[in-house]
Amino acid sequence: MSLKLGDTFPNLSMKTTWGNLNLYDYLGESWGILFSHPADYTPVCTTELGAAAKYAPEFKELNTKLIGLSIDTMADHEGWIKDIQDYNKLEGGFPFPLISDDRTIATQLGMLDPDELDSTGTPLTARAVFVIGPDRKLKLSLLYPATTGRNFDEIIRVVKSLQLTALHKVATPQNWKSGDKCMVVPSLTDEQATKRFAKGFEKASLPSGKGYIRLTPDPSQS
Repeated sequence: MSLKLGDTFPNLSMKTTWGNLNLYDYLGESWGILFSHPADYTPVCTTELGAAAKYAPEFKELNTKLIGLSIDTMADHEGWIKDIQDYNKLEGGFPFPLISDDRTIATQLGMLDPDELDSTGTPLTARAVFVIGPDRKLKLSLLYPATTGRNFDEIIRVVKSLQLTALHKVATPQNWKSGDKCMVVPSLTDEQATKRFAKGFEKASLPSGKGYIRLTPDPSQS
């Protein structure tokens, strides 16, 4: 990937199904997810875009805006959206825009898949996911091959983790979900953690005798 975690995400000028957009203006003060798919009118992508649309209300609750991308034409996007809505039994307007890219953005963001080619032998976009914070910094990136559809439950989970850990001095362990116990970050001393976390923390007893595993209730829960 050409972007590293913590890099400022570029302010893209985009041709979309919602008209010409500037990424920063589109996101405003929100978090953002830009995700690409290999091609319109393809089976896995149709399930993914349908899933993203169904999750759109939950992403909105998380103050997170979605935007999709592929290298297909605007006419293809508009026609394909009808298939997506029909296959996934969606009603109303499509809840987020799709970018029609001429490979400029895909090349800039390192999203082209050398193993997936169109009929002319030109690389298609992989299934990239970029989570962008309100500070315009890249918070998370995922890259899936064309043959593997994404898990939107996982994308929701990581957004919740990113937002929680941006506000509190905690990290989230494997398979964490909202409401589960979190881990106090190593940079806090026990004294500092006691002052910061009103519900306290518990320290694991380990053979090494080192007290580096400290669990505290999810600080976002009242």
